[in-house]
Amino acid sequence: MGTENPMNFTYMGRTFDDLSNGDSSGAFSDCNSDRSGEFPTASSQSRRLLIACASDNSDELIRHLVLDLESCSIEEQKQAAMEIRLLAKNKPENRLKIAKAGAVRPLISLISCTDPQLQEYGVTAILNLSLCDENKELIAASGAIKPLVRALMSGTPTAKENAACALLRLSQMEENKIAIGRSGAIPLLVNLLENGGFRGKKDASTALYSLCSVKENKIRAVKAGIMRPLVELMADFGSNMVDKSAFVLSVLVSMSEARSALVEEGGIPVLVELVEDGTQRQKEIAAVILLQICEDSVLYRTMVAREGAIPPLVALSQSGTNRAKQKAEKLIELLRQPRSGNYAATTSDVSV
Repeated sequence: MGTENPMNFTYMGRTFDDLSNGDSSGAFSDCNSDRSGEFPTASSQSRRLLIACASDNSDELIRHLVLDLESCSIEEQKQAAMEIRLLAKNKPENRLKIAKAGAVRPLISLISCTDPQLQEYGVTAILNLSLCDENKELIAASGAIKPLVRALMSGTPTAKENAACALLRLSQMEENKIAIGRSGAIPLLVNLLENGGFRGKKDASTALYSLCSVKENKIRAVKAGIMRPLVELMADFGSNMVDKSAFVLSVLVSMSEARSALVEEGGIPVLVELVEDGTQRQKEIAAVILLQICEDSVLYRTMVAREGAIPPLVALSQSGTNRAKQKAEKLIELLRQPRSGNYAATTSDVSV
């Protein structure tokens, strides 16, 4: 068997050596600025904004817009939040200017308002400002996490998606992950993963992937029922969510509670099917997950073997990447070991 040095890669500040190709970026892409329409009308304000976006000096407009965020008029607040959102979306250099001009706190206040459109504009403006790494600490320190979680609970579909993206951006600072989890974001993200549209599922999975590097967030995700949507999405090859779901699963199965929940939701047949019929990357990540499941459980080895995993694993050991071959060979060796004892002696493997 050929050997090689482990191939490490970093995603969101975390280094992995269990997954080959050194890259999960094909499964996850960092969220971009909002994807909503640019200029719904040809109003004078829109023309003013177009000029400002093309101008090298938008400082005066930014100062004026920040003042309007605290106007007594909801319509003026909406217009200001919309223009700040677009300024931050279209010119990356404006993101730091807007934050330095004092926009962060009034925008956070808008996230808590009862007007759905105003809340959506506030969430989306904060998302766009968070795309500047220098702004993330200020946004979190200004109290954005709890309002974003509330928007994730009760906002418009777009507000929920953009709140998930904004929380993802803030979670890229390690110290924010626990605060986000303790603010109630994990069950809401699991709900978005299960019930959202495609973009909502994608944004939720990416945020959960980041947040679940912390053990207490893994526990929260499992308790919130994350295994069911993950297994369902992995089983649906037409969902365009197979890779994302598998990568989220890969960070959870280090916990016995997650392994038990995965098995209870029918995850073993789905993973075996991925090894057999998935893409090269899907075969590999499925083999990695199955290996983690089987390493300490005779019962799970029996279940995996009875699903017919050995033939596709043999094929993977012969035709996969070097890293995939290593994982497949190790798993085959485990599955072929004599399985002593009986099921009664191994039921502790599935206890939570």
